[in-house]
Amino acid sequence: MSRWKYPLMLLGGIGISNVGGWVYLIALNLIILNETGSPLAIALLYILGPIATICSNAWAGSLIDRVNTRQLMMGLDVFRALCIALIPFLPSLIYVYILAFIINMGSAIFQPTSMVYMTKLIPEKDRQRFNALRNFINSCGSLIGPTIAGVLFWMGTPYTAIHVNAVALFFSALIIMMLPNVDSRLKETEGQRLTWDMIKNDFRVVFNFSKDYTYVTKIYLLFSGTTIFMTAIDSLEAAFAKGVLSISDTNYGFLLSIFGAGFIIGSIINSVFSKQLAVNFLIGFGTIFTSIGYIGLYSSNGFFSAALGVFLIGFAVTFANTGYLTFYQNHVPVKMMGRFGSIFSVIEAGFIIALTVLIGLAAELTSIRPVGLIGSFAFFLFGLMALKAVLGAKRKEYFKKGAASLNS
Repeated sequence: MSRWKYPLMLLGGIGISNVGGWVYLIALNLIILNETGSPLAIALLYILGPIATICSNAWAGSLIDRVNTRQLMMGLDVFRALCIALIPFLPSLIYVYILAFIINMGSAIFQPTSMVYMTKLIPEKDRQRFNALRNFINSCGSLIGPTIAGVLFWMGTPYTAIHVNAVALFFSALIIMMLPNVDSRLKETEGQRLTWDMIKNDFRVVFNFSKDYTYVTKIYLLFSGTTIFMTAIDSLEAAFAKGVLSISDTNYGFLLSIFGAGFIIGSIINSVFSKQLAVNFLIGFGTIFTSIGYIGLYSSNGFFSAALGVFLIGFAVTFANTGYLTFYQNHVPVKMMGRFGSIFSVIEAGFIIALTVLIGLAAELTSIRPVGLIGSFAFFLFGLMALKAVLGAKRKEYFKKGAASLNS
């Protein structure tokens, strides 16, 4: 257990931050809805995330790979906590949007920074189990966060919940402070200033790596594609459940809980059987069955059939996430992981915005069910591509070997 001391502390920090994130999201939704009464105002809030990623991560990777990742994570947690604590004191809604955009930029930089830190902290043999446990923590957060938010709303107001999230981020920073320093600073990077020439050169470095290791890039693009499809199709979920299936607010809450239950069960299986489950199996079949879950959801005619679909989505996506993340950590060099993840996340965010808007407009102009089904079947075809990419004798050997030489 001694080698799991720091990974478990890191998981604790992730869990606290994740629960706080759910509380913040729900509270901010209610604040904006109470102020405007407009669903469009809420939709704008959700678009801020990918826009912030585009604005920040084009240059953030160059910073992440040249600084102490633990210190950067602590700084981002404290910065986001202070920004969130200011929200209740803002004079108008426009300032709330501006501050939410800045907070989203901080979150967008934090994600690849934490991925670099995790990869350095966790030995290669433990990464698959750690990623499964991380999925488990996130799934628990998706269940516990809304519950805590509800209790806080009952005790006070959405602004009370906002302050609780600020405190949660401070706690997360304290936990990160107790973790070991995993960065051995290179002399050539010390004192360097972030310049446009440096960013352009880093783009070339990522491009050359992507060209030299096309299979690694292909698998990462499949990971991004899975995220893009799920985000876009999920944008129809609430409208489909309430508008087409006529599910009540209470039953819709149960439906989300069933998704969370599937996520938790899948994460536990991944954790327990991490040594037996091959990474290519997790990627291929996880992606396929996630898409089948969406087909089941948008083919459903009532609560119980929809529940089967969302349970399968939650269950299967844990396998896909664990497989993709483990492959990414084992095959992308940690010394350039910040740049690689940040640059590709900009591309991913652009596609998320485009596909989400396209699906939303199509559903508005036609009807939700056929658009959801078309998107789900397109995702299924994408899943077949993922399955083909990770199976086959040569590819299996590639997965078995890993890339310890790359990840140094």
